[in-house]
Amino acid sequence: MSSGWKKENNTLTKEFNFGNFLEAINFVNKIAKLAETIDHHPDILIHSYRKVKITLTTHSEGKITEKDYKLAEQINNL
Repeated sequence: MSSGWKKENNTLTKEFNFGNFLEAINFVNKIAKLAETIDHHPDILIHSYRKVKITLTTHSEGKITEKDYKLAEQINNL
C-alpha cells in the first residue's frame, strides 16, 4: 500500500494536512462515522491545529490486518 500510508511498528499511519482547524475536525467526524459503520476504529491525533494523524492496527490481532488496509483505502476516498 502506498498513497501516503507508512508501516510503523505493526501499524499503518498517515498524516493529513488541512487549511484550517474546522476542515480537520470535519475530516475526523467523517472518519468517526465510517469507523462506527464498519466497527473498526483508528487512533486519531489532531495536532498543530490543522493536521490529523491516523494510526490503524487491529488491536485484537496485535498487527496490521486486511481490515486496516480496507479502512485506509476508505479514508483516502473521503
